Amino acid sequence: MRLLDGNAVAGVLGELFGAEMTTVMATCAGCGTHGMLAETAVYLDAPGIVVRCRHCDTALLVVVERRGVFCVDLRGVAVMEGA
Repeated sequence: MRLLDGNAVAGVLGELFGAEMTTVMATCAGCGTHGMLAETAVYLDAPGIVVRCRHCDTALLVVVERRGVFCVDLRGVAVMEGA
């Protein structure tokens, strides 16, 4: 799978959350690292979109689309601020 940065999901996250999300600050629930979503590791080739912490590889956010319905899992984000 090809590794990209958080800017690769700017369009999708903007549509889902209605705001520019790459500059949002997120705290990883796994290791506590705090940084912008633009700085995360993104994999688009998975079944869906997987956004991971660059420090501990925790899956911060997963987006899956099925029949026009988006499911978003944010369990890897302890805190999100700035949207």
